[in-house]
Amino acid sequence: MKNKILLLFFLLGTIGFSQEKLNYQKPSEEILELVDAPLAPSVRITDDGKYMVLLYRDYYKSIAELSEKEMRLAGLRINPKTNIGSRTNYYNNIKIQEIGSDEVIQVKNLPENPRLANFNWSPDQSKIAVTNTTPKGVEVWVLDLKKAEVTRLTNANVNANMRDVINWFKDGKSVLVKMLPTDRQELINVAEAVPNGPTISANDGKKAQNRTYQDLLKNSNDEFNFEQLARSELFKVGLDGSMSKWKEAAMYSNISFSPDGNYVMVTNVEKPFSYLVPYYRFPSKTNIYDSNGALVSNLLEVPLIEDLPKGFMAVRMGMRSVSWRDDKAATLVYVQALDGGDPENKVEYRDEVFQLEAPFNTQGTSMIKLKNRYYQIEWGNENMAIAYDYWWNTRNLKGYLFDPSNASKEPKIIEDRNYQDVYSDPGSFVTKRGKYGTDVLAMDGNSAYLLGDGFTKEGQFPFVDKMNLSSLEKTRLYTSKLEGKKENLVDYNVEKDELLVRIESPNEYPNYHYKSLIKRKGPMQLTNFENPFKSLQDVHKEVITYKRDDGLELNGTLYLPVGYDKDSKEKAPMILWAYPREYKDKNSASQNTQNPNEFTYPFWGSPIYWVTKGYVVLDDAAFPIIGEGEEQPNDTFRKQLVANAKAAIDAVDEMGYIDRNRVAVGGHSYGAFMVANLLSHSDLFAAGIARSGAYNRTLTPFGFQSEERNYWEAPEVYYTMSPFMHADKMKTPLLLVHGEADNNSGTYPMQSERYFNALKGLGATVRLVMLPKESHGYRAKESILHLLWEQDQWLEKYVKQKTEKPILPEKPLGKDK
Repeated sequence: MKNKILLLFFLLGTIGFSQEKLNYQKPSEEILELVDAPLAPSVRITDDGKYMVLLYRDYYKSIAELSEKEMRLAGLRINPKTNIGSRTNYYNNIKIQEIGSDEVIQVKNLPENPRLANFNWSPDQSKIAVTNTTPKGVEVWVLDLKKAEVTRLTNANVNANMRDVINWFKDGKSVLVKMLPTDRQELINVAEAVPNGPTISANDGKKAQNRTYQDLLKNSNDEFNFEQLARSELFKVGLDGSMSKWKEAAMYSNISFSPDGNYVMVTNVEKPFSYLVPYYRFPSKTNIYDSNGALVSNLLEVPLIEDLPKGFMAVRMGMRSVSWRDDKAATLVYVQALDGGDPENKVEYRDEVFQLEAPFNTQGTSMIKLKNRYYQIEWGNENMAIAYDYWWNTRNLKGYLFDPSNASKEPKIIEDRNYQDVYSDPGSFVTKRGKYGTDVLAMDGNSAYLLGDGFTKEGQFPFVDKMNLSSLEKTRLYTSKLEGKKENLVDYNVEKDELLVRIESPNEYPNYHYKSLIKRKGPMQLTNFENPFKSLQDVHKEVITYKRDDGLELNGTLYLPVGYDKDSKEKAPMILWAYPREYKDKNSASQNTQNPNEFTYPFWGSPIYWVTKGYVVLDDAAFPIIGEGEEQPNDTFRKQLVANAKAAIDAVDEMGYIDRNRVAVGGHSYGAFMVANLLSHSDLFAAGIARSGAYNRTLTPFGFQSEERNYWEAPEVYYTMSPFMHADKMKTPLLLVHGEADNNSGTYPMQSERYFNALKGLGATVRLVMLPKESHGYRAKESILHLLWEQDQWLEKYVKQKTEKPILPEKPLGKDK
């Protein structure tokens, strides 16, 4: 009898703890209908405005595709059979439309079962080179826009593992292609290889504080395989089918032609490799060749980068950010740090920008010194360019109007602001295709043009400004004031007076149009994509604003259920979906960047599906975490997190739409981290959904998200913010989901597995779903349908069907302990 009692106790103790064998499931018909909706094509328009290229693809991969052979090496994920990134997005059809014509032409001669990627325009944009992945490997094809026809250029022996696969020669008659080397050796089967010794890592006393990168090299077998997969021979391939070797085998990464096409800058990866950092921080060499492949200059050798100074603004010493100057035939531009690359050093100028003309064998000449860290340069002409720098710690961004030919001439600061302050954003300068086929500032005399998003406290009103670069005075040429619609300004052709815009509304799919600002011509619609999500077209949608307890203004996009009667105000369950963001000031944190007229698009990770199931949804609810002055945002992370959540629920509850006892919270990645913290430190929610998160910050000891401090500098912050450390406080049902092959820095699958084990051991109601083959974002249709089913089942059981009253907290919510 005693043994029977013990056996019964053991069986009862294991209920809810066991694994569950379950095949892929599908969600209800309402959700399935939205998932199966066809995807509109991606649109690419030639600079002369003559052709639109329409690229079609399946929105999802299959689990069979994700199950193809994959090797994870040095930060890359490679299919060793086909020699291309194993997670590459492919297009499967191309159509062409002449602008002004309604006829959409199907491109002829496409390969069987096309898997197209790496699209690259020819210099005159009459053709596009593209890779096609077959079961045997990667080929290069070329699309002729005028003929609407593709032809194959190479066999399936292209090496796309290191990206930057195809580059056009200036005459447009040939392409430079990375090909598999003839001397590639057979890869080592790491699973079966017998070790010949231990793997040893050592340090000579230098500090090497690196993020928790994934897919790193682990041993000498990995090193061998990475080298074999990275090595390519460079071939010049003519459109007439001719082929000649341009360079012998090496681990080529980046390749770029000078604007005039006479020189080629080639960077290749070198040894020694590292087990701490990805391949782009391995040693490298950058050489300049002429267009025939003859060496012109050994430009740069970069050592292994494992031991940068601490901080997000840390950079290595020496020449960096090397690129071609877009407005010159063959001039290199590069940057050097003036602060030793260390953000802790206090100096007047952080970076200096140089230019170096052909034949690149002298010292560069200085063009400008920057207060902050170099960001980018917009090139205008011999005497005018605009440089930008930024500093993460203060969120400061500066723009400088300067004379590249005269470093002694004082630059004019034309922008100096907090880059998170979207209300003050002056917009981006319009560029055009310059004489060398590269992008340069679109100038009208001494004036340039800016396209702005136009966010204001009153709403979003995109604009076009004309700026006099002598006086810096601006003239507003256009302000979008379409009622009930959102207008995105894509580009402006100054010479033709053609403003390319994309117009959408909650129930109208985004479509492209041309508008005239000066000639007063009527708009021309370029595309006519229909709304594939018919069941959502009448859903009520609005952006609501509300205040946190400390007075900070917040916002979110509110959706009411399909067919909801706003007059009756039936109390519905709600899903709150959010992602925390860090700020250094309250003004930026309170700004509204949501537009109620944006098209309602239920992508795979969206909570919007559930408006078809009777739920109110508050999507993209603002969750700012603020640290002003010397205070860091994470010093009060938990307190602000709970305050944000309470304000959001209070706001929708006051509108009369929801039963506040039936509210779920969901998030992905850092949003999942948010969910676990909210459920551990508040009683606001009936259930939670946390996808692909990190829950133990001691496993990311050298910083995470926007946290620069390491664990030993701020142990209390790491402890306080880690839900794993507070697993005993979890009293709310939590659904954990994670991709088994997550490659995101910090969100190892182990994070969810260990957190689940802790919650299970402490008696929490929790379910862990590990999606096979999936990375940080989920790709296979089978996975996504099952994810939606899991979420639907969880919400139905723990939110919609919940009837009991919540347990009120004994202490005020949101207090850090």
